[in-house]
Amino acid sequence: MAKKHIIVDPITRIEGHLRIEAVIDENNTIVDAYSSSTMFRGIETILQGRDPRDAGLLAMRICGVCTGTHYQRSIEAVEDAFDITIPKNARLVRNLIQGALYIHDHLVHFYHLHALDFVDVVSALSADPKKTAVEAEKWAGVSGTSPYISGAPAFQEIQDRVAKFVKQGRLGIFGNGYWGNKHYKLTPEQNLIGVAHYLKALDIQRDMAKMQAIFGGKNPHPQSIVVGGVTCVQDIQNPARIALFKSLLKESTKFIKQAYLPDVYMAGTMYADEATDSSATFTELMKGKGVGGTGGGLLSYMTYGDFRLDDTGFYKSALLFPSGVVYDGDLSKVHEVDPDKIAEDVTHAWYEGDKPLHPYDGETIPKYTGLDKHADGMAYLKTDEKYSWIKSPIYDDKRVEVGPLARMVVGVAKGDERITKYVTNFLKRGNLPTSVLFSTVGRTAARAIETELMADVMMDWVDELAANTASGDLSTWTDFDFDKVSVNTKGRGMAEAPRGALGHWVRVENGKIANYQAVVPSTWNAAPRDYKGRLGAYEASLIGTKVADPEQPLEIIRTIHSFDPCIACAVHVVDTKGKELGVYKIDTGCSI
Repeated sequence: MAKKHIIVDPITRIEGHLRIEAVIDENNTIVDAYSSSTMFRGIETILQGRDPRDAGLLAMRICGVCTGTHYQRSIEAVEDAFDITIPKNARLVRNLIQGALYIHDHLVHFYHLHALDFVDVVSALSADPKKTAVEAEKWAGVSGTSPYISGAPAFQEIQDRVAKFVKQGRLGIFGNGYWGNKHYKLTPEQNLIGVAHYLKALDIQRDMAKMQAIFGGKNPHPQSIVVGGVTCVQDIQNPARIALFKSLLKESTKFIKQAYLPDVYMAGTMYADEATDSSATFTELMKGKGVGGTGGGLLSYMTYGDFRLDDTGFYKSALLFPSGVVYDGDLSKVHEVDPDKIAEDVTHAWYEGDKPLHPYDGETIPKYTGLDKHADGMAYLKTDEKYSWIKSPIYDDKRVEVGPLARMVVGVAKGDERITKYVTNFLKRGNLPTSVLFSTVGRTAARAIETELMADVMMDWVDELAANTASGDLSTWTDFDFDKVSVNTKGRGMAEAPRGALGHWVRVENGKIANYQAVVPSTWNAAPRDYKGRLGAYEASLIGTKVADPEQPLEIIRTIHSFDPCIACAVHVVDTKGKELGVYKIDTGCSI
């Protein structure tokens, strides 16, 4: 029987534009896959010739979701170039802004981008509210807590709301789903729990955004981080502002522990047969004998590390998330990250170039070669040639996955006490083998584990900030001589974003940016094949996946969503012909 070609374009419920082409055999099993971004990236070119102190304000426009992360990484690249160490208050404020971004991003991802890959909304209409309340108690109990929403009346009210939408034909965001697909595995009651928490998460994520704005000035696109520190002096001096942050964090943590974690346990248990193809024990995994389940993919992971825990310097501090590389699922050995081993290849990307380049020497010269139009009227990717606007990053001439799963895997492999505790507790409470992590479900679970950890440690940071300012330390900025340090220098901001390893590299000549490159998490994960024909993380994760219905490729969507794609980060739209797109005049409302 001839192989079939599946095109999913666009992948929805993500940031940006992504196309997946998959080839399935006679058993509907994916035997080949291709990931393609259909937008052009041009931010690096826009930044050339700019004042490096302004780079962060422009670089944060790389994305409308993880704005603050690009902002901070860009600032840190310049601080590295200028050899600046920021004060303690600035470190804590940046950690709190980034931490709020993490829990906000992870919550929105699970409920509003990914949950509908597990939850059949229409099935929830046939649920028994009384049984739903019992089911909610069950999964909250697994998590060691009480349910966030409890009692039959509460679930009945939510069910009635959704039923009203269906009756009126106003499904809105729930419209055009693959409802009824046989690869949905939750019971009607479990689906009602998922829908109820989906709706409540819309309110909770608003509070999480407020947390970012308290010290960042606004959300998205915070304004308070500058080269040398932060500017929110009045906010950290005001106990009421810190108390508000803490109050919002407490409510957010409650939802994380009483709704988010129980829901991930529920999904992980019901989809356990997809989560692992082995019963490997933790000890076996530590010896490199792990086998990934559906969506496991590359099984090689890298993290730059992030969230400084002391003030010894950016690349000297102890980190909440340690850096490292794990190859082939072997947790018995961790390789240290060497920045000189990072490169980007464009063999299968729509750019000019004939060899992998380090980001300091990176180029962004577009070379679009189009699609292959067939007689059947369909346009396919030219997979033997160039087929994506995303470059192909390689580390030490190997392909790796980045993200929350990478951070948890490296943390456990390195023996980090805090990360190992949270991962072990999660698996123990859910009676799950460690091998479950190496899968689509595991990638989603790792994000939930990280969210709980982050919410807990942020409480320590906000208390530390309050205590430090109360002691009289109000320093938020380190002075520096720009004319002296900005002649000819270069720096890197290598840390993490919610979706994984993020690096900004800048070369400064005569006080201006000579070259700027950003290699983002979705560049690592969503990249096409490299010069050796090796698959990117998205592509590798789809191989071996069984598709129940090729007309409703739910399994492809589920696995790709587990990475939380942000293609807007990986690529950006500019007019390559230099056409003037618009003219804007700003009236400041004042005269000098």
